[in-house]
Order: sequence, then C-alpha cells, then structure tokens
Amino acid sequence: MPEQGARTAIESLVREFNDNSRNGPKKLHQSRTRFMPIEFGRDGKPQPKKGPSSAEAQDFYELRSRCLRSGTLFEDPEFPANSSSLTYAGESKSYIKWLRPSEIAADPVFFENSYSRFDVNQGELGDCWLLAAAANLTEDPDLFTRVVPVDNGFKENYAGIFHFRFWRFGQWYDVVIDDRLPTSQGKLVYMRSSEKNEFWSALLEKAYAKLFGSYETLRGGSSSEAMVDFTGGVAETYEMKDAPKDLFQIIEKGFRNHAMFACSLEPDPYKPEAETPQGLIRGHAYSLTMAKMVDIQTPNVKGKIPLLRLRNPWGNANEWNGAWSDKSVEWQYIPEATKREIGLIFEVDGEFWMSMQDFTKYFDRIEICNLSPDCPIVRQKGEYPWKQSAFEGEWVIGNTAGGCRNHIETFWHNPQYVVTLDDPDKDDDEAKATAIIALMQKNRRSKRNKGMDCLTVGFIVYRVSERDLVQKPLPKEFFMRNASVARSTFINLREVTCRFRLDPGTYVVVPSTFDPHLEGEFMIRVFSECPDCMCENE
Repeated sequence: MPEQGARTAIESLVREFNDNSRNGPKKLHQSRTRFMPIEFGRDGKPQPKKGPSSAEAQDFYELRSRCLRSGTLFEDPEFPANSSSLTYAGESKSYIKWLRPSEIAADPVFFENSYSRFDVNQGELGDCWLLAAAANLTEDPDLFTRVVPVDNGFKENYAGIFHFRFWRFGQWYDVVIDDRLPTSQGKLVYMRSSEKNEFWSALLEKAYAKLFGSYETLRGGSSSEAMVDFTGGVAETYEMKDAPKDLFQIIEKGFRNHAMFACSLEPDPYKPEAETPQGLIRGHAYSLTMAKMVDIQTPNVKGKIPLLRLRNPWGNANEWNGAWSDKSVEWQYIPEATKREIGLIFEVDGEFWMSMQDFTKYFDRIEICNLSPDCPIVRQKGEYPWKQSAFEGEWVIGNTAGGCRNHIETFWHNPQYVVTLDDPDKDDDEAKATAIIALMQKNRRSKRNKGMDCLTVGFIVYRVSERDLVQKPLPKEFFMRNASVARSTFINLREVTCRFRLDPGTYVVVPSTFDPHLEGEFMIRVFSECPDCMCENE
C-alpha cells in the first residue's frame, strides 16, 4: 500500500536520526576560498590574515608588483573575460565585448573628483538591491574606503588590477579583479557612473560578481544582503503594516550611528517593475540617504515636518511625483538656509524627497543595516553598547537536519545554542534585556548555478533552567512539554533577523530549516549588551 510505504520510509529516517550521534561522521563540503582573508586593526587599517587559506589566495600587491615589473596588464584567470563570468552555465552572449576603461573612455579615472550616490546607476542586470546598498555606501567615507581601497587608480602603479573588500560570514576578504568590463557598442552593459569616464562603481560590481561566481548570480536579491556584505553589520527589516510608531526616530538614530537603509514596494505579480500613479516602481529597491526634521512655515502652520531623501538607482526621471517631490509647491514654505543645509537640488537623477507619512503609506518595506560592535568605526567611537557572539553550524541529513517544531520527532536534533542575558538593558524602564538574533545561510547565492536557492529557515527561543541544561542537547521531551517564548518567521531569505525584549535569564535558541532532511550551512549571531552571551549546547 502506498500509504504504508510512505510511513515506513518516514519511520526509517527517524530511526536514522536517533541512531546517529550529535557528532556524526558526515560534514558538508567546505569550499576553499581564493580570496585573501584580511583583518582590521583598531585604527581601521587592513592587513592580511595569515593562515592556510591566505597561502593560496590572490594577493593584490604581489600580483600588481609582478605586472609592473613585467610591463603587462593583469588578466584574472579566476574570473576571465568570457561568458563563464557572465552566466551560470557560460551561455554565449555574442553582443558582449570585454574592454578595459582606456578602451571605453579617453581619460579613465577611478573617481571623478570624488565619489557620490550619483555614481551608481543600473544597467541591464537586475541588481537594484546591490545598487541601493552601493549608493548608501558613498554617504559614509569611513565605510566606503573600507570596501573601496584608496590605492586603486589609473595613474600611479596602474597595471589593470583592482581590489575591493567584502565581509562574508564573519570574515573580511580582499577580492582581486582585472579591469576588463562587459560592454556593448562601446558602452558599459551593467553598473555605471553618471560620469562616462569614471569606473569605480562598475569595478565594484565586477568584484562583487566574482565573489559569488558570475554576474548572473546578482540577479534579484535583498538590499540587506549587500549592506551586510559591505559592513559586517546586522540587518533588520520592518514591514510598514507592522512598523513601530517611532520608526522615524529609529531611522534618525540609525543615520547618526552609520547605519544603512534601503526600501521597496511589493512587486506587481503580473508586470515586472510596474510603475505606480505616484511614480514609484514596484519590486524595486531604493536607497534611503537622509532623514531630517525640517522647519516649515505656511500662512496657517509653523513647525517641523519629518522628511526623507530617497534615490532610484536607475538614476533617471522615474521619481516620486507627490508632495515634496522635485519643484513641488511645498518647497516654497522651507527657508532657503534649510534648503542649502540639506543639499536640495532638482535634477533628473532619480533622487527625491517625501514626507514620512507618505513614505509609510506608499512603501511596503524598509531594511536597516546596523554596524556590528567589531567595526573599527564603532570601536573608535567607544560608545556602542552592543556586544556580539557568533557561531557557525550546519544542518546535515541523518544528524542535525531536524526541521521546525512541527516535526517533533526530529526537531531536537537541530543545533542548539545557549544564550545568557544576565542583566537588563541600562536604559530599559521595564527591566528587559534586548537581544537581536540573526540567522544567516551560507553560500546559497554562489551555488545558484546548482539550483541551490535559499532554504526556508528560522529559529525558536525557549526559556531554560540550570536543571534543564544538565542534559545536552535538550531532548525531545523538553520540547514536547515546554512552549517557546519567542520565534522568528520562517522565510527563504539569506538572513532572518529578529529583535526581542526578554526577561533576564537563560535561553536556548534552535535554528532550523522549515522542513527536515535539508542540508545547509549557517552562521548565527546574537547582539546584546551582555558580553560572550552565547555557547553551543552540546
């Protein structure tokens, strides 16, 4: 009978789980990186991180010196100028021609005077999520020069080689590329600057594409991914329908603390990138680049109004057309000094202002990337209350791939982490302790060519006593008789993050896939005011 056969198969899998030890022999394949691991000193200066992986990595300075000595321009064998770097399967794109900047512009420069959000304009690739993050990056010089080294350029020591730095799963890497770029009819196909001879943004996109394997891997994503990869921070997402009442204050405080922001509207299921009557594009990422309480005086009202500045990475006329849009009547009630203070300009450049009220009405989602405590900028300020604890783990079939709480027979086999919140937050009137828990899937985007999109993942939080923790890991019986105190949504994103206010005490966090018997690697981070608050429960 088919039903009996299915039941037998399920029972067999459960027995396999119960027969395996927590430290079973199977381990997921850990790919060896070709990127140079680096670390930042307290002064923010980078240096190679010595270890086994650095011995086989591409060293920018060594490769550049070798090219300068031989009088040759660098050609990257690991990300070649052919179709394999464009698409998953290396399908031919005959119209693409790879050219160096000197073959595209008469006088190429890395920066034209300086860098700005207007240097980031979208091409044919559907990576507006990346561009929104890149535009935000230009707003903070400390963060920008961490990702985009200042020793890149086309003048002194030019050898056709450039490098950029990205954070991946707890480690910063230096990614080396050559400067051959995809073009069509002599023009850049993908990301480009408004200045035709400026190339830092196009080269940044190429390095990020190399990080994941090809340009095609960048098609579609969440801005929070790139913002985290540019900072090592932790991202939170707010749906406007559930947004806190003090969202504008959260945004203002975030800007003061070097946070990055992006926002979007829900896509139209029938029409990609559909335009709303208000001039906004659905399913499209916008960067949020300023938040200001602005003085306003009309014949009837005098006071302040919360305004936001946003930018469409298309960099064209597709802009918000409502109140506070370019040349709208509202601007006549703003003092000229205030206009100068906020850098108000009216151009066909994709940038616009809108009120906080309209923002929450017409946008559906905002993503906020907060800097992590180990960021040099945070350490230099010395005022950041948060501490970070992090572990890497994996879900392995027959061992630790137990699925969510719906699958009680195997749920307890998932990795378990003890989180101790000893004291309440210093400024919490209700004596609660805040914890931000972030669960990040590893290497899913770079394995898209193998059909490995993000799994549906999440985590559940349980309050525990010392007596409960005598048995490691917590057994099935614990989860059968105890309810959770907090949980995330289970969703197929690279990172799932939740902020909780909990009573001081000890908790166990169980990260899992929604369905059992699915394999994947992950990193789990906990941010709180308590140092070293997390350990493995095994």
